[in-house]
Amino acid sequence: MKEKWTVLVLTMGLLFPLSACSGEGGADADGAALSVRGAYLSMSGCSGTLEVTADYGQRVYTYGMALDWSRDGETVLELTSPEEVAGLRARLTEEGGALEYDGVSVETGPLTGEGLSPMEAPLALLDGVREGYLASTGLETVDEREELHLVIRAPEGVPGTGTELEVWCDPETGALLRGEILSDGRTVVTCEFQSFTMEGEEEKN
Repeated sequence: MKEKWTVLVLTMGLLFPLSACSGEGGADADGAALSVRGAYLSMSGCSGTLEVTADYGQRVYTYGMALDWSRDGETVLELTSPEEVAGLRARLTEEGGALEYDGVSVETGPLTGEGLSPMEAPLALLDGVREGYLASTGLETVDEREELHLVIRAPEGVPGTGTELEVWCDPETGALLRGEILSDGRTVVTCEFQSFTMEGEEEKN
């Protein structure tokens, strides 16, 4: 059975590279955010492995996933766990505006008012870092490691309403560490990255 899910297009906008609101780290955080955004805009692709937890309220699902994103070619998302859905792939090309799932059925019902499904969560995070409105930036120390914390929402958005993204990444390389997608203030998707590699002529090491 083949099902198609419409790809989420976050209308965060390209209006402003940074907001006027900075958290801990101030100008240093803003500078790191601008550098990371530049790296994401210039990269030709990226790959990574992650664990996705989708919270439907009374139901919580956790999936292992591999991501292979290409700016100009084909993007592939593959489930690696649990065992009953391992190997299920979703493919996206520039010509197609939908993800196609073949084979086993997997719970990918909408989690937000915009229709976001768990399989699309990594792409939403990438879109947010690349193009979303940065409502705030900050540098945090987590387990003795410095992380850049980005809050992304619509420019006119009110905190705690609609769809918001919170992303933590390496301030030097830009590598995604984890991300959360919130709907009306409630975390509906959490992504924990075990690995993340950016590709391209301006790739940071």
